[in-house]
Amino acid sequence: MSYEDDMRDDDFDEQGTTVDDAGETPEPDLFYGSVDEFVREYLIKVYRRPVGAQGGMKWAARWWEYPEALSRLDALWRAWEHLRLDPATGMSVWWRDHADHHMPALLSPNGPFAASDDQNKRGEPLPYEAPPAGLFPDMRRPD
Repeated sequence: MSYEDDMRDDDFDEQGTTVDDAGETPEPDLFYGSVDEFVREYLIKVYRRPVGAQGGMKWAARWWEYPEALSRLDALWRAWEHLRLDPATGMSVWWRDHADHHMPALLSPNGPFAASDDQNKRGEPLPYEAPPAGLFPDMRRPD
């Protein structure tokens, strides 16, 4: 089973919306409660690229300190949350239109992380350091 299969909610109808007992269609719940959780639990694990001196690409473990990076990563997370509900082409569209667009800009030697000295080895997740507590509160609705 893939990451994407695990992240779909079986309670959605054909249009990707849930139907509650009153017949209304509330917004689907978020799979990841914050951009930090999305970066930590998904992005750095599936988008493995060598960064630092050996790879020529740049990434910062403290990504939240870079305004452009934070904006792009938030956009990636929100697009992923929406497109994960499309079981046919959602993830392909996310990769093609979102990840493949934003990640090269983020990882560019001239991008927002240009001054970062963080590095990893080929095949390892991108470097990650936890942000300060409370910086990214969980945005999921309480049950």
